[in-house]
Amino acid sequence: MAFNNSDNNEAIADINVVPLVDIILVVLIIFMVTAPMFMKPTINVNLPKAASGDQTAPSKLNIALTADGRINLNGTFVSEEDVRAKATEEVGKNADVQAIISADKDVPHGKVVGLLDIVKGSGVKKFAISIDKK
Repeated sequence: MAFNNSDNNEAIADINVVPLVDIILVVLIIFMVTAPMFMKPTINVNLPKAASGDQTAPSKLNIALTADGRINLNGTFVSEEDVRAKATEEVGKNADVQAIISADKDVPHGKVVGLLDIVKGSGVKKFAISIDKK
């Protein structure tokens, strides 16, 4: 129902916030839909816990060894040969490249040592082992 005032000199005191709320809700929905696209894919690795450990710099060689023995290199499951090829390629680009190795705590020690041997055999001189802080 419209209010018709014969006196046109009066200022409008109401502000219509409905369009503002509509726009904010649309922007919120856009953020909710696109946010999962920007999230980094993660692998569920149950890391061992340790009291000591330092932060490591981001690396081009992020290698995860899952509980079932599969190797994940930078977000994709690969074979040992693919790890060797990628490590050799990264050493060719940067001789000071560091490999970050994340192994599930249930993985046998021999598999972790085998993975370290592959990485070091490809020319990587620096590596870090991921842990969870206690």
